[in-house]
Amino acid sequence: MATTKKTTKKSTQASNKKHAKTVWFILGGGIFFIFLVFLLASWGVFGKLPDPAEYENPEKDLATQIVSTDGVVIGKFFKDNRTPVQFEELPDHLVNALIATEDIRFYDHSGIDVRGTLRAAASLGSKGGASTISQQVARQLFVGQASKNTFSRILQKFKEWVIATRLERRYTKDEIITMYFNTYDFLNLAIGIESAANIYFDKPPSELTTVESAMLVGMFKNSSLYNPVRNPVGVKNRRNVVLAQMAKYDYITEQVKDSLQALPLNVKFTPQDHNEGLATYFREYVRGYMKDWAKENPKPDGSFYNIDSDGMKVFVTLDSKMQEYAEDAVIKHMINLQKEFDIQNKKNKTAPFRDINEEETASIMNSGMRRSDRWRELQKQGKSEKEIIASFKKKTKMRIFTWENEERYKDTIMTPMDSLRYYKSILRAGMMSMDPTTGEVKAWVGGADYKNFKYDMVKTGKRQIGSTFKPFVYATAIDQMHMSPCDTLPNTPFTIEAGKYGLLKPWTPKNAGGDYGAMMNLKQALAQSVNTITARLIDRVGPKPVIDLVEKMGVDISNIPEAPSIALGTADVSLYEMVGAYSTFANEGVYIKPTLITRIEDKNGTVLYQNVPETRDVMSDETAYVTLSLMEGVTQSGSGSRLRGAGRSSKLYDNVVTGYPYNLTNPIAGKTGTSQNNSDGWFMGIVPNLVTGVWVGGEDRATHFASTSYGQGATMALPIWGMYMKSCYANEELNISTDGFKRPKNLSIITNCSDYKNNGNGDEIPDEFDF
Repeated sequence: MATTKKTTKKSTQASNKKHAKTVWFILGGGIFFIFLVFLLASWGVFGKLPDPAEYENPEKDLATQIVSTDGVVIGKFFKDNRTPVQFEELPDHLVNALIATEDIRFYDHSGIDVRGTLRAAASLGSKGGASTISQQVARQLFVGQASKNTFSRILQKFKEWVIATRLERRYTKDEIITMYFNTYDFLNLAIGIESAANIYFDKPPSELTTVESAMLVGMFKNSSLYNPVRNPVGVKNRRNVVLAQMAKYDYITEQVKDSLQALPLNVKFTPQDHNEGLATYFREYVRGYMKDWAKENPKPDGSFYNIDSDGMKVFVTLDSKMQEYAEDAVIKHMINLQKEFDIQNKKNKTAPFRDINEEETASIMNSGMRRSDRWRELQKQGKSEKEIIASFKKKTKMRIFTWENEERYKDTIMTPMDSLRYYKSILRAGMMSMDPTTGEVKAWVGGADYKNFKYDMVKTGKRQIGSTFKPFVYATAIDQMHMSPCDTLPNTPFTIEAGKYGLLKPWTPKNAGGDYGAMMNLKQALAQSVNTITARLIDRVGPKPVIDLVEKMGVDISNIPEAPSIALGTADVSLYEMVGAYSTFANEGVYIKPTLITRIEDKNGTVLYQNVPETRDVMSDETAYVTLSLMEGVTQSGSGSRLRGAGRSSKLYDNVVTGYPYNLTNPIAGKTGTSQNNSDGWFMGIVPNLVTGVWVGGEDRATHFASTSYGQGATMALPIWGMYMKSCYANEELNISTDGFKRPKNLSIITNCSDYKNNGNGDEIPDEFDF
């Protein structure tokens, strides 16, 4: 019996030893297998690993930023909307929220959380995964999206381990956290925390609150699921989980957690789309400029810069506040003006066109149809011309632009041809503002809505400038003949005979309304925009010297004929050219080419381009000053006097002259302009350190108001200038001058004409007409 017990005991001990050996063998074999797989993964057997250079510079496809003169990022060019930030720019509560939620032992491991891995393996992932922040960075930068195939996912996990440990050896913990925040896709074109903070809360990461940080960290779990735009309830629940984790690990108190969990999301969704945001037209100009610059300025290795992925910084002259004021003024006035335009067109059988016949209308519409996106798209699809034309006559559901709501669109049913006519009824606008002493462009509004009207009316579009050309004629007369604003000329009908200046027939310009009188001084004549006196002046100096002058002032003269009629503004000129030219007057006769980009840097801050202003002397400071004195008369008693806020009340002022009264009392030189048939309305306004031009009109010259009261520059364009300047003056940080213009030391021309407010008959000069 005893022998049997001993035998059994020995047998049990032998069995235990055998089991122990088996366990140790399995454990050792498992460890060896893991080590072997890890080693093979590190050798790249399961897929190519990043080379050392990629570890040193892991961030890729960085957005190029456009930075305003006051330090605001007003736009980006990107393939992926990613802009890196430094760890110092991340608030503590943002980092704490990430640690508490994603990897509480982050500062204790070397890339792999062994405890978490064993827990995940034992529970088969039911109690959560074990990916560390370092592993998630590895996946974001080098591994890619997790595979749905189990075996492939396991191999990916080994690669993540290898890359994570290598990242830990090369970077500090803070740098790895920063990489994670800089590379995660938060959706809605928000890649990285900088884009996410701005898109979801309209602020930089450094200004995020604890509750805002918790929401963004919550998106790390699955940004497609936890999308604040589409799933606010789910996002709030996930945010509250993050806050609970922060309380669990003592980053915030329970009391703070409870109060923060009760708060709404307060998302301020601000898309960073190429069609939206501040200075859209200007940004598109910068895009074209940068593409051309990149072709002419290759990298040291001969490759070309990519503005969508090389993370450059483009420092521009625009001031973000002045740009906001400009866009706000344009939108406010265009809403009012369009409303009145639509009312007046209700009884217009040829709306939105006037003064043209059916054949001319058909020509405009046919041309618009063939230039449309729809026409080009159907051509690409192989449709015949007959099929395309037929499609323009079929009613269809569509979304069209409107000023009637903040969304700027409405859904309707109409034919594409009707929609084409509808869009031609929408009035367009352009505005540019520039510091004449530096050439820096401070505001650029190429249109009222870039998404719907992409044609830029600052630099690309050129329109007939009307009476805004007259100061160039006056300046030439002052320069050549030493004329004074007080010199008088007869305000009587005037004819330049055939044969002179190449005229094929006599030229007899008419005054607005057919008004003529006795003698009138030049200051009165410009204020009242008298055509006959301007004609007498160009006859005295000749068209060629005037053209030579405007060419020196930056105006393209290739399409300006040497004819006396140019004195009345028959030429087509861009706002960009006009503002640059008028700035010469304010800059004491020195032309400075408008400056838009001051500096370009690569992603490391190396300066790649530095602007050097282009300047040239055009006229004497005396000529410039005397011309400014003449133009001051326009805002004192002429068509620009509305800026002074003279007490008037009428339907015109109440409904159309937006923002009136402006009550601007400082010295202002200016000139309104109205082209033939009221097709184009202009206002050019000057103060010592800011020159601003405004144009308003239709896409086609046949789209215009019926009367001059509504169609003149003083009604169509001046209100935008008035509102803009009022806003600029309200912001004292901008330092917009209220001083008078600098008087030359040796002024020899008399500019103070005590009776310039009255015409030769002693009547008050009206401000209603301007041609």
